[in-house]
Amino acid sequence: MKQTESAVVRWSLIAVALVFIGLFLILPLAAVFTEALRKGWHAYWQALQDPDAWSAIELTLLTALVAVPLNLVFGVAAAWAIAKFEFRGKSFLITLIDLPFSVSPVVAGLVYVLIFGAQGWLGPWLQAHDIKIIFAVPGIILATIFVTFPFIARELVPLMQAQGSDEEQAAIVLGATGWQTFSRVTLPNIKWGLIYGVILCNARAMGEFGAVSVVSGHIRGQTNTMPLQVEILYNEYQSVAAFAVASLLALLALVTLVIKQLVEWQHARQRNTLAAVPPEPSAFLKEAA
Repeated sequence: MKQTESAVVRWSLIAVALVFIGLFLILPLAAVFTEALRKGWHAYWQALQDPDAWSAIELTLLTALVAVPLNLVFGVAAAWAIAKFEFRGKSFLITLIDLPFSVSPVVAGLVYVLIFGAQGWLGPWLQAHDIKIIFAVPGIILATIFVTFPFIARELVPLMQAQGSDEEQAAIVLGATGWQTFSRVTLPNIKWGLIYGVILCNARAMGEFGAVSVVSGHIRGQTNTMPLQVEILYNEYQSVAAFAVASLLALLALVTLVIKQLVEWQHARQRNTLAAVPPEPSAFLKEAA
């Protein structure tokens, strides 16, 4: 389609976009690293070697390591059910998946306190069996799972709906089991969307603050994730240490963005390659034929 806007309009829009990105993205990111290194590399490394900082880093990675695989299983199962089958309550399931997008993370954390806290619905039973969820690692993981579980499902549902179920039905007709149909037909078709959803889910899991802040208790060296550790250090006027931990969190975010960009580039490259040749059935269908 031929562009009708003048060069002045196009360059003005580009300039506005660049100024916005510079002011609200690049400048704050540069400020984080500048403040983190304000007293030199020695102070920077010393801040990261603090036992409480290491505990926060380890807890953040542990939370993501547990939450992302669980959301991966749920996301694939939910997307498969929504995209491939018709059943009563389907619209309700879609609404539940979108719930964390519409509920404040702080409210989600309070809900977990209401259920698992000492004065909550299950609190007396948990105390009687010496099970601690709130103000402990399990509560942090549960809160993180809640705020991140829509990401993978929401990436896969439209993709699987667009692909349809013709190949899966053909595989079943040819004698494939349910697992063979999923692993050799469905999974190869959704792998790029799956990877993209996992990247987004992991980024949110590492950076979650609101829900985790409510259920963590802010116990130093035990229940502080990296975002909570940054808040505590900054409130104590340890700005270099706070920005040092924040810079590490920013580096993890940048690595996530690089991986995301590589995935998108590889996906676009594969899509262009496939567009140049006639479409072929999946590997299982070719073997069965």
